[in-house]
Amino acid sequence: MTPSSPDTASSNSPGCLSYIIFVAVAAWVLAASVGVHLIAWLVDQSLLISGIDMPGYYWVPISWGHALLLALPVVPLAIFTRAPRLRAAYQTWAASIACIAWLALARAYPRTWDQAAAFTQVLLVVLALLVLVWIVRARRPAPPYPAPAGRPTGLIWALILVPLVTFPALLWGALGSPLSTVLDLLAGLGLGLLAGVLLDALLFRPLADAALARGPWRDLGFTALVCFLALVVLASGFGFGGTQLLLLIVLPPLGVAVAVLGLAARRGLAETPCPAWQAIAALVGLVTAVFLIFFDPDELLLLLSTTPGEIVTWVLRAAVLSFVLSLAAGIILAVVLFSFRRAPAARASFPRPLGIAAAAVTWLAALLLYLLAGQPGFHGDWLFVIMRDQADVSSARTIPDRAARVRYVYDTLVQHADTSQARLRTTLDRLHVTYHPYYLVNGIEVAGGPALRAYLVAQPEVDRVLDSPHLRPLPSPPAPTIGQQAAPSSPEWNITSIGADRVWHDFGVTGQGIVVGQSDTGVQGDHPALRDGYRGLSGGDNYNWLDPWNGTTHPTDAEGHGTHTLGSAVGRGGIGVAPGAQWFACVNLARDLGNPPVYLTCMEFMLAPWPQGADPLHAGDPARAADVINNSWGCPPLEGCDAAALSPAVAALRSAGIFVVVSAGNDGPRCGSVDDTPALSAGAFSVGAVDSNGNLADFSSRGPVTVDGSGRPKPDISAPGVDVLSSLPHNTYDVESGTSMAGPHVVGVVALMWSANPKLIGNIDQTAKILMDTARPYTGPLTTQANCAGGQSSADDVGHGLLDAYAAVAEAIKER
Repeated sequence: MTPSSPDTASSNSPGCLSYIIFVAVAAWVLAASVGVHLIAWLVDQSLLISGIDMPGYYWVPISWGHALLLALPVVPLAIFTRAPRLRAAYQTWAASIACIAWLALARAYPRTWDQAAAFTQVLLVVLALLVLVWIVRARRPAPPYPAPAGRPTGLIWALILVPLVTFPALLWGALGSPLSTVLDLLAGLGLGLLAGVLLDALLFRPLADAALARGPWRDLGFTALVCFLALVVLASGFGFGGTQLLLLIVLPPLGVAVAVLGLAARRGLAETPCPAWQAIAALVGLVTAVFLIFFDPDELLLLLSTTPGEIVTWVLRAAVLSFVLSLAAGIILAVVLFSFRRAPAARASFPRPLGIAAAAVTWLAALLLYLLAGQPGFHGDWLFVIMRDQADVSSARTIPDRAARVRYVYDTLVQHADTSQARLRTTLDRLHVTYHPYYLVNGIEVAGGPALRAYLVAQPEVDRVLDSPHLRPLPSPPAPTIGQQAAPSSPEWNITSIGADRVWHDFGVTGQGIVVGQSDTGVQGDHPALRDGYRGLSGGDNYNWLDPWNGTTHPTDAEGHGTHTLGSAVGRGGIGVAPGAQWFACVNLARDLGNPPVYLTCMEFMLAPWPQGADPLHAGDPARAADVINNSWGCPPLEGCDAAALSPAVAALRSAGIFVVVSAGNDGPRCGSVDDTPALSAGAFSVGAVDSNGNLADFSSRGPVTVDGSGRPKPDISAPGVDVLSSLPHNTYDVESGTSMAGPHVVGVVALMWSANPKLIGNIDQTAKILMDTARPYTGPLTTQANCAGGQSSADDVGHGLLDAYAAVAEAIKER
């Protein structure tokens, strides 16, 4: 090494003020990087929970603002600091900041376009690398550093460490699609290569001068801090849809191992000094890739974190454990390389075959862990192709016999789907692409990515292509909600407030002869409040139970929401409005996020149930259709739906004489918050929520419908939805709140009306009119924020008023 001049040597010992500034800047880099992205993500998630999906391009200026905050103190110090050690640190951070400002462009995509984001990240990293290498070589030509003959370099150490620090992701995560896996692998390796070149050229190479040495442990402490914060910056600027927060936990602790490998390579702890970038690139790149590959950015949501045992729980567990393992691995590696009195070369290396064997063993162990204890296989997102030609079955309303009407709708829609999808299905078969056809909305769910999307959009029979997100499997299913209250001994407040108990007593009507269809998280079929009303109790589960999520063959509820909502509609023992009605059910939301096809599957099951494992297009039996269906769910853009995605299905069900009840949503008090399909559809009867005093619930979504430009008033009516007691899994009971609890009350009242006067069965228009005409006027408070209709009107807050079961049934009996 070239001896340093006296001036240089004196500049190698900066004063206390320089180190105080260094520590302050380091704290600023850490606080700003974590704080900006954590706060921005929490705001984004809070808006999402409120029903507002922040456009992806908002993340670009947020990331640029973060880069500017970091650059303000770091860039001037990188330019004007003379002390070589500190200058190298500041220049390393400054280059990292420039990189994340460039990589921010990959965050401009919509939330569900993670494949496009990963591909863009790869391109941006390649361009950044080219610029970085050009700058480094322009500053000083790189001298050759041959690897030691017969000894492994730091690359072997890196390959040994990767499986040790990433096994939590292998154990608790799951792969996406093959294309997503490849793109995330390339993106992770790209970031690793960027980190390797940047740290080696700007930090370890300048500090290779022996004159700058302060002893192995002091040098390690300094470079580890610099590497830690450089990885904080790079992690905060990488990833998509929340993965930056995951990387902010996982990558920075690798700074200790990176510092060890960098010093070992550049300070002669190997037989010959050599570049450190290969080892750093392998370690950082592969660790990044593993976490990108095994955890879906679409699932890193507060919406999912509200359920104990959901994916966010496993992601945090894996990240924190990896954090600890990375720190431990770096410290152990430092002890091995720096603490013994043997020659430096002997400390840094061991026979090449032994190193390769050690790396092979750790990777083989990781592979076996994944195959035997993980969730092997690919579980990627799909596409939902909506055809341009949607069948019009509105003429079915003129068919007087309801059974014939339902049969006509089913046969017409199936025939239309078979005919209009024929060419596209043939093409998909020829390309060996897996797909599922649908008829209630003329569409096809297709397993594919951006390339197939581009092809499908260009087809003349295709109207549009939506996302169809698929949740990846969990290591173990979340526990269902279990109630803590006793079974009621008399009708609950919500039943008496609408007068359902008086209907039972005065008219002798409990919903007998009416079939209620339920699409939700499932149902505990043997719950005491629900068991005797199950249509499959005597006829079997075929045609009466469908579980597209988990394939269960008997009514089961893995979450609890469905058992609660169905209990409010038909539960016995004082919790249900129509305890004498029968029910059958389908699982369309076993976890907290669905997609258009799974919702559509259950809607088709309501129209024409089919035996388990059969083809819904040709084995459906419309004679077993539901009379009225409960839908305590909505499909927002996050799940792939646009405003019109399910509207054809709602219209077809209405034409078939099936009364479609939909909860309005829980995004109030924002006006225009009835913005998810199917609640916003003209053919759906949407329901808001009130409390026991008849006051509008703050969370209840309001109209008018603005997302589709219709200005349609919604909801149609309001019903009890605050602290409603109903059934829950494990034969328990408890209160829950939401418009999900309000909708089932309308379902029960429709069952009572049609049971009292069978001539109304299938007459959707007249039934809806009676419900709205007999609703009690709303007399509760209307705040400025909640009064969406203006003036003193409450039409877009509570609809036509408060549900009155007794008045509705009394009026229904009068119909001829």
